[in-house]
Amino acid sequence: MPEISGNTAIGQNIFERICAACHGTQGVGNAEAGPPLIHKIYEPGHHGDESFQRAVAQGVRAHHWRFGDMPPVEGLTRGDVAMVIDYIREIQRSNGIN
Repeated sequence: MPEISGNTAIGQNIFERICAACHGTQGVGNAEAGPPLIHKIYEPGHHGDESFQRAVAQGVRAHHWRFGDMPPVEGLTRGDVAMVIDYIREIQRSNGIN
């Protein structure tokens, strides 16, 4: 993965603190808790940035994976989530998911 900085680095920090428990380090998933975000299902053309915003704010009903519903995540602003999305998109690009 290329070196990251700025808002993307802040997004990485937020992701590691809040999201990685379910979605795994660098978004590779957690077999017991949550799906990988580094997967073509989550490419921008299928799950746009607003899908991530809504999932965090409102939770999301399970529809692609067997992990169950994702609850809303409290304590994050839309700006925080935007930085997390920047980080996820950077990892996706470095893995050929555009």
